[in-house]
Amino acid sequence: MHAGAAPWAQTLQESWRHRGPLSWLLWPVSLLYGALVALRRRLYQLGLLKVRRVPVPVVIVGNVVAGGAGKTPVVIALVQHWQAQGLRVGVVSRGYGRRSTDCREVQPDSQVTDVGDEPALVKHVTQAPVFVARERFEAASALLARYPQTNLIVCDDGLQHFALYRDLEICVFDDRGVGNGLLLPAGPLREPWRGRSAPSLPWRSDVPALVLHSGSQPAFAGYTAKRQLADDALQADGTRRPLAQLAERAQSGTAPLLALAAIARPEVFFDMLRARGLPLARTLALPDHYDFDSWSSSLYKGYTLICTEKDAVKLWQHAPAAIAVPLQITLAPDFLAALGRALPIPTPSKLSSQHEHTH
Repeated sequence: MHAGAAPWAQTLQESWRHRGPLSWLLWPVSLLYGALVALRRRLYQLGLLKVRRVPVPVVIVGNVVAGGAGKTPVVIALVQHWQAQGLRVGVVSRGYGRRSTDCREVQPDSQVTDVGDEPALVKHVTQAPVFVARERFEAASALLARYPQTNLIVCDDGLQHFALYRDLEICVFDDRGVGNGLLLPAGPLREPWRGRSAPSLPWRSDVPALVLHSGSQPAFAGYTAKRQLADDALQADGTRRPLAQLAERAQSGTAPLLALAAIARPEVFFDMLRARGLPLARTLALPDHYDFDSWSSSLYKGYTLICTEKDAVKLWQHAPAAIAVPLQITLAPDFLAALGRALPIPTPSKLSSQHEHTH
């Protein structure tokens, strides 16, 4: 069952997998798009558009492919990794889909409509300071003004937001890779992709970049991350319910499962649930970032609603009995080693020992 997504959008995304008739039909438009991308880069290169930097390292986590590729779970994993090292990490985002336009901090009780679903999820899971603004530099500056002890900032999305200087780029891909390799709208690429050895902009040639695959079948060279569902689902009050228990009840027919997802690729979530032994009586694919304002839980009486953690921060307001299954990203040791080499940040303990040594 698929709701809300326009048929033309599904057709277009299907065409991005191969270079078929529709892709070639749209190819002239993609040439125009590519020219505009190149012009914008040139304006930054000439200094006509300004790049601004903040006094702490900035890590951009994004992608070059339209649609979700698992950026936010990677952001969460990175934040938790650095927090475990004792670092104070802040997160900035545009807050896609929010109705507000100002710069604001995401609070535990913030309305998702005011801050965006992904920033709300990052705050909920990591408890790190999170700020949203149209301009990431504004968000980063506000975050540092409020939390001056912050050691580094992670930007959720913004690989093409050149106005904020970055010390490291992490480009995330899923199983789709670069699709048919063409630029929008003939293909899924937001910018030309020539691999990690080719910097996006001439003046950024000294900025390290890491390619991370969060899918199971990397299409080209890069580091891999293990993506899997958590063993326990979460209820609105924080109670954990083992997936095995949910599967047993669903199989007995006492609590049929209706899986829903308002993400870029809902079918991936549904397949992961089935792979964990959950029999899905129904599935409901909704548009990415769907706000659930028109949601009516009465239409689905008798079902146990199961959704992504990103959707739960919105759905729980309308269906508090819904169950969320977190998506966990495990960063491989070789990636973490490369991360440390690309962005060597002294931990607070090392900073203290260095200070004591110099005095």
